[in-house]
Amino acid sequence: QVQLVESGGGLVQAGGSLRLSCAASGRTFSRYAMGWFRQAPGKEREVVATISWSALTTYYADSVKGRFTISRDNAKNTVYLQMNNLKPEDTAVYYCAARSPVESDFGSWGQGTQVTVSS
Repeated sequence: QVQLVESGGGLVQAGGSLRLSCAASGRTFSRYAMGWFRQAPGKEREVVATISWSALTTYYADSVKGRFTISRDNAKNTVYLQMNNLKPEDTAVYYCAARSPVESDFGSWGQGTQVTVSS
């Protein structure tokens, strides 16, 4: 497993932008698929975006397509989530997660970072 630490959350007005970062420990980070998930109060956790180990394949939830961009820098063991045109409904705790080549699901999780979008 890898250890994950998110940063970059905060309070922003609707229409604004934030960039979340997730720093990972371990020398095998480049082999892991990475994902960003979020959980709003009273709601289930949902996937926001994922990226393959090579960065060639990405996935976005319909609700964020065209506004959010996931990327990774394997040299820095870091994955990013650029969030533009934020909406109040994007308010949630955002989690970074990693899936190793031998896992069928994301098995390593960060502690989460709060994103609050005011209207």
